[in-house]
Amino acid sequence: MKRRINFSFLVILLIVIFCLFVNLVTPLSINVTVPLPFSDKKIAINQKFPGIDVSKVGIHRNFAFRRGLDLEGGTSVTLRADMHDIPSAQRDDALDSAKTVIERRVNLFGVSEPVVQTSKANKDYRIIVEIPGVSDVNEAVKLVGQTAKLSFWEAGASNSAQLSPQDTIKLALAMGKPVGVVQLLGVAAKQTNLTGSDLKLAAVTFDPQTSKPQVELTFSPEGGKKFGDITKRNVGKILAIALDNELIEAPRVNGPIYGGNAVISGGFTTDQAKTLQIQLNAGALPVSLSVLEQHAIGATLGQESLQKSLIAGFVGLLVIVFFMVTLYGRLGVIASLALFVYSLIVLTLFRLIPVTLTLAGIAGFILSIGIAVDANILIFERMKEEMRLGKSKQMAIDIGFKRAWLSIRDSNIASLITSSILYYFGTGVIRGFAFTLALGVLVSMFSAIFVTRTLLRVLYKK
Repeated sequence: MKRRINFSFLVILLIVIFCLFVNLVTPLSINVTVPLPFSDKKIAINQKFPGIDVSKVGIHRNFAFRRGLDLEGGTSVTLRADMHDIPSAQRDDALDSAKTVIERRVNLFGVSEPVVQTSKANKDYRIIVEIPGVSDVNEAVKLVGQTAKLSFWEAGASNSAQLSPQDTIKLALAMGKPVGVVQLLGVAAKQTNLTGSDLKLAAVTFDPQTSKPQVELTFSPEGGKKFGDITKRNVGKILAIALDNELIEAPRVNGPIYGGNAVISGGFTTDQAKTLQIQLNAGALPVSLSVLEQHAIGATLGQESLQKSLIAGFVGLLVIVFFMVTLYGRLGVIASLALFVYSLIVLTLFRLIPVTLTLAGIAGFILSIGIAVDANILIFERMKEEMRLGKSKQMAIDIGFKRAWLSIRDSNIASLITSSILYYFGTGVIRGFAFTLALGVLVSMFSAIFVTRTLLRVLYKK
């Protein structure tokens, strides 16, 4: 038993050392002005920490916090969609497809929590894109202002050479072929003469026999002939479909398909079929995008709002520590140590994942601190009840944790369900709030059950 406790304490110590390392390698600048209560005076805190240079040991990862539009600013681009060549009934679908393609490009670019929204007024169709952390306006325009490109790929001559996954990726990039296509069909994969301009429309339908969703393709007369020739020579083989140089689907050809109509089936859910329809229509209904307006945007809340939020969080943390120590004494000190470990782990995860921090996300993190303390309060109250019944401290710890766990579990599950609903139905900063809250709840469960319990067993002896 004692050996297991010592091992658990060693694990916590290693976690703390790792978290401190991750948080100290990044340069940090603190510029905070704190107003003194009941006075007009203010205290300015200006400190800079140079960080630790870890490139010498082969670590080139940037562990800096990733901030959202409201804290860092970025670039705003307004695009006008040209719908003259698209039938009126299909323009809404074409606009949604163009929006989906832009979101895909921005996500592949490594930008988190972009704002991509559409605007329709009479016959004017627009897409507004706000990208956090990108200050080069021309770079943003190049990223989002291109028409989607749909391509179809077939296997080429067999190649017996075996390449590693890394070499396959490098070769695909050098040859200008989609990486997923090369991984699936080999380096000899060939692009067919079938393009997005040959596809008139993709629509979600349902198999009359199985009632399962599928995606029906309708080609132009010339596209139907091309598709018939392609399927004839690829019976039993895979025909890969790529959008914007990324593999989106790889159906197997069961037989020659003539007449200009085809169906892609494969056990789709309705949402999966709808997603594939939008992706295909992005190339089938190529929307020409022109830049209407472009400009850099500053942080919507500004540095002052960020400083006030951080001060509020720090003051709140001090109040919680004071409350726990006053109410529970030595137990409160242990809970405060566990709270420090909890905060350190969450901040490290923010850097490692990384999480795009907005002011709403910071609020979710601060809220999760209260949830973490709530678990400790439940445990301590259970322990006090057992000790009043004459149980030893060690036995009270074990029984207190065992009986409090059910309440902690159920309350945290309720919080996770709420966070999941907010994340699924929300957008932008709402999803950021939900994600940081859920992450904090999960870590708080680990902190309460593992960290606090281990510290109690080591420091709160008979």
